[in-house]
Amino acid sequence: MSDIQNLLGETMITSRISTGVPGLDIMISGGLIPGRTYLIKGAPGTGKTTLAMHFAMAGVANGENVLYITLEEPGENIKQDFSKMGFDVYNENFTLIDATPTTEHYVLVEDFFESFAKNLAKLTDAIKEQFRTKRYSRIVIDPITMLKFTASNELEYRKAFLAFVKSMMRLRTTVVLTSENTQVDIEEYLVDGVLQLEIFEREGRLERAIKILKFRGSGFDNVIRPYEITERGMIVYPDKSIV
Repeated sequence: MSDIQNLLGETMITSRISTGVPGLDIMISGGLIPGRTYLIKGAPGTGKTTLAMHFAMAGVANGENVLYITLEEPGENIKQDFSKMGFDVYNENFTLIDATPTTEHYVLVEDFFESFAKNLAKLTDAIKEQFRTKRYSRIVIDPITMLKFTASNELEYRKAFLAFVKSMMRLRTTVVLTSENTQVDIEEYLVDGVLQLEIFEREGRLERAIKILKFRGSGFDNVIRPYEITERGMIVYPDKSIV
């Protein structure tokens, strides 16, 4: 039995935690299994960050401490945009770490970039360090794609990603990763669930669809369902299908 299987066996599947999107919770039999790692993948503009923020805010609304690490979009932009949509991003239980290397305030966040975004191993160590002062029940890393570019080769990245997943399991935290890679990649084999967001054109208008590619430890909806991005966030329609 592998180390991951041993760790999974230690995780009691006694409850589910909400993604923050009711329709999606229905698709995955009530929500995510706590203490595991999940991947949201999709092309730019599909709403990956929006879904990740729903997950984060569901934790905040439940009184949980949530850690959100942004590696691409400046943190202040994220707070401004989602605050306008009604998300409680200034709540004291929500910690947003801006580890982007290209913001105007780069000099001020250089330490965060070096710790969280230099490579996957450093990210893992930096998260462990965060847990010394506060326990986070939910973590978002948006997007994990950025860290793959730092690896010298595929094998190095696979080992680092496996070590990351094991570490998060030991911390007993639920992790949501986003990725812009729409092809099957290493992460999909090692995470516990994969949600894919798609956008396509039909009769002159853009439509969106969500499908569950993988969800360990539970049954899930195999039907591709439509969703919308509104001024209040994401809405998934679990009673409709893409035809």
